[in-house]
Amino acid sequence: MKTVIGIAGSLRAGSYNAALLRAAAKLAPADLNVEIASIGEFPLYDGDREAAEGVPSAVAALKDRIAASDALLLATPEYNNSMPGVFKNAVDWLSRPPADIPIVFGELPVGLIGATPGKGGTRLAQTAWLPVLRTLGAQPWFGAQLNVADAGRIFDREGELVDSAFAEKLEAYMAGFSEFIGD
Repeated sequence: MKTVIGIAGSLRAGSYNAALLRAAAKLAPADLNVEIASIGEFPLYDGDREAAEGVPSAVAALKDRIAASDALLLATPEYNNSMPGVFKNAVDWLSRPPADIPIVFGELPVGLIGATPGKGGTRLAQTAWLPVLRTLGAQPWFGAQLNVADAGRIFDREGELVDSAFAEKLEAYMAGFSEFIGD
């Protein structure tokens, strides 16, 4: 069984990206266990705070989970044609101290998905993540692209996936991602 840590880049209770991540976990192949993690307890990054107090316990715990996993699945919103600040802040914390970067991210397969209520999808946010992932030494999967535009049509008010054609796309994405991760 391969373990994937999934992180949604939105803190909103009704987040479409959290819904997308839950759907991805449900539609993942049997050999893939998607564990959903939260960045809700991460403070804003502050080098002075890090120097005085070290890495916050919520950050350290997620770093350990990612380091022990087989892959990472990022569900990114798109804000102002890029990644959301709260999500970038989380990854900045996860890369502290710099000596831990190879342990946490080095050669780690990463899938990028995203959802937005707007018409443009999350292509620009996913593209904005690529230099960050490259810098961290992660291995983004380019075998398929998955982004949701008009997410209110794909998910109901409870965050359940209601579009069967999109469900098939998501299931195929997760199968391809599983193959990319390998054994």
